[in-house]
Amino acid sequence: MSGRARLTLCSAAATLLASCALLPLVEPATWLLQAAFLLAVQSGAGAAARRVPLARPLTVAVQALVTLMALTLVFARGHAVLGLVPGPDAFRHFGDLLQAGSDDIGRYAIPAPLSDGIRLMVIGGVLVIGLAVDTLAVTFRNAAPAGLPLLALYSVAAGLFDGSADWLWFLVAAAGYLMLLLAEGRERLSQWGRVFGGASHAPGEQSGPVAPVRTGRRIGMAALGVALVVPLLPLPAVQDGLLGGTRAGVGAGNGSGGTISAVNPLVSLRDSLNVDEDRTVLTLRTNSGNLSDLYLRIVSLDDFDGTTWKPAKRHITAVPDDFPAPTGLGPDVKRAEITTRVAAAGSYAQDWLPMPYPPSGVQIKGNWRYEPVGMTLVGDHGQNTSGKTYLVTSLDVQPTAQQLASAPKAPDSIRRDYTKVPDSLPTVVAQQAREITKNATSGYEKAVALQDYFAVTGGFEYDTQVEVGSGRGAIARFLRDKQGFCVHFSFAMAAMARTLGIPARVAVGFAPGSPQADGTVTVSLKDAHAWPELYFEGIGWTRFEPTPTRGSTPTYTLPEAPGQAVPPLPQASRSADAAPSAAPSASASCSATDKKLGNCADPLPLDQTDQGAGGTPWYRIAGWALVGLAGLALPLLPMLWRLRRRSVRLASAQHAAATAAGAPPGRRKDDADGRRADGGEPAVLLDMPPQEAAEAAAGHVLAVWRELTDTAWDYGIEPDEALTPRRAAARIVRIGELDETAGRSVHRVADAVERVLYAPEPRAEAGLADEVRRVRAALRENASRRTRLRAVVAPRSAVRAVWDLADRWTALKASWAARLAALVRRPSRQQSG
Repeated sequence: MSGRARLTLCSAAATLLASCALLPLVEPATWLLQAAFLLAVQSGAGAAARRVPLARPLTVAVQALVTLMALTLVFARGHAVLGLVPGPDAFRHFGDLLQAGSDDIGRYAIPAPLSDGIRLMVIGGVLVIGLAVDTLAVTFRNAAPAGLPLLALYSVAAGLFDGSADWLWFLVAAAGYLMLLLAEGRERLSQWGRVFGGASHAPGEQSGPVAPVRTGRRIGMAALGVALVVPLLPLPAVQDGLLGGTRAGVGAGNGSGGTISAVNPLVSLRDSLNVDEDRTVLTLRTNSGNLSDLYLRIVSLDDFDGTTWKPAKRHITAVPDDFPAPTGLGPDVKRAEITTRVAAAGSYAQDWLPMPYPPSGVQIKGNWRYEPVGMTLVGDHGQNTSGKTYLVTSLDVQPTAQQLASAPKAPDSIRRDYTKVPDSLPTVVAQQAREITKNATSGYEKAVALQDYFAVTGGFEYDTQVEVGSGRGAIARFLRDKQGFCVHFSFAMAAMARTLGIPARVAVGFAPGSPQADGTVTVSLKDAHAWPELYFEGIGWTRFEPTPTRGSTPTYTLPEAPGQAVPPLPQASRSADAAPSAAPSASASCSATDKKLGNCADPLPLDQTDQGAGGTPWYRIAGWALVGLAGLALPLLPMLWRLRRRSVRLASAQHAAATAAGAPPGRRKDDADGRRADGGEPAVLLDMPPQEAAEAAAGHVLAVWRELTDTAWDYGIEPDEALTPRRAAARIVRIGELDETAGRSVHRVADAVERVLYAPEPRAEAGLADEVRRVRAALRENASRRTRLRAVVAPRSAVRAVWDLADRWTALKASWAARLAALVRRPSRQQSG
């Protein structure tokens, strides 16, 4: 087996071994067999392209094209031309699968089920890493940087999985990388000739030198041992992996365990409120006598990091027949049990199940799991609400203002988890909360004061055009601008309540819908809502409504007046054909008391922009991905061009050395297995006339000289074309402060240049490439760290690429001008004849 074929196999094996780190993330592990087959196809395409041979960029392009066609055959066969050639439909299908896979990653816990989306992401990721490793290690013949994509693949798996067998997957991945390095080292050593390990010696005699490959193996195994032992030492640990916070999701097990992930359901809330054409998503039929309190709660957001609220990672269980009593609800609080039958539209596919809070029982078919802390149901294995009909039994808790005002202090466990605010929260939030509640004497009075400030007295306006906002100053900006929608109001009130020591969280779901003539209640997209829930011991989690003109004000927060009736259900939903309005949230003629009692029913402001329902188009995602890749690749172009130019020049010198070492003039000498001396494809012996052989020898030596001067230029010694080779060599030795050995190498190359320029029969000399390498090592050793870094990443001599393009453009223009002149002269000659 040739050296490059061995390196190709080791490259694919290293990628496959590193991808084993993904095994704990997905089950079943059958995807690995499919990835191994496609990786073999990809590597075989690269080997065939190098055998032709093709230019290196073309080799990479061929591999990428073959990989894309293979993925199309496996994942998008029904959407492609002849089942193999991808078209717009195939790329659209890829986009849909990637979107589904992204959703599944956020939904499922480890190990996640092998859905089509996850399978495409895993196998596609392995093939992308495999292409990068093959390109670096085999095509560009530099195996050391190939460890970076392998490390990226392992890091993704290690960041998502926190099991006890991390060391095993590291060992497997590191062994693959070490095997790749050893394969490259063996191939490089084979180009030097036979390596002798020394003859056997009698006992007591000193042994001969050890083969470098054997020494490399020992060093590699020692490095692996250190890498495995160091993590066991008591060093500071990193808490999260590469993708911290995404390691959870809905469990793929039997329903007795697992976790629910921190997936934020607010990403589409604003879009739901701003749709141009409203549509019904849920239809209810209930025996509740108070529809104004019939909020449908989807999930609670209890993790506040200073920038946003999101669900905390929670354990989930099988759905119980009878739900436990709500946390904190005492026996002396009035309550009524209500039953609600919910029918979800087929177009409404929500992972969480909308239910009145607190639920006491649910009857629903499908794969659902129960999260006890938030008392929510979440779909498992892709289960959602689309077309589902279910029956919910829930409690209508009716506390009094007196019960809330006299509630004792919350337990330490509740306060510890639900009063935390990060240090990054702007101080103005806590200061303004204290100012608003300065006259309040209890937690309940403080909560009502906050609600009244946002909904009535603070001068806030409801506006869905305002961005949700992010960053540490989002809440402070909302308090300053006083414009926003339910997300802003609920976030701000919950954060303020926490600064006052009141346990708080945010609930997301639907406000009460619109009663219909047939006795049902319809809930539409525009009823999507968020509201704060505050905890009071003896009552539990209690709803408040700080958002103006939305939902209904809880009766236990209204001022007690004789004969006061519960306010009627506000117009939370609008019909689809209703004219949109941009009216402010309150009219000038509406008093603060009327607003609080719900007597100011202002129209809901609508967003006139078309939000669309298809998400980001695949071609836009692909375009931005290409732009990102181009942005990453552009800074590396000078380095890659320089590496390629150095390789070509020194390979030219090696060919010349082979000719000088004994091959007849005009013929190139190959090594024993028929390969070129630089390890490339088999050379073809060509007979050349003496004149052409002399010109070829001169070209080889001049290429080496150019490489030497460019190397000196990269390290700060600018070339002077006016000097002779001998004086230029002396200048390089003087400015570069080279030692005697490196100086001799510079002068030897310069002498070879003078001989091929002025000798009657120019001939190349052997060993010139090694002389250049020796000079480069000396210049690197004498240079500063900054100069060494620039010589590699941004070499000065890379400007020759621009000069070459300019020369080619000039030559092309001259060629076309000559052809055009010839065409003009030809008709004139025919006419004169």
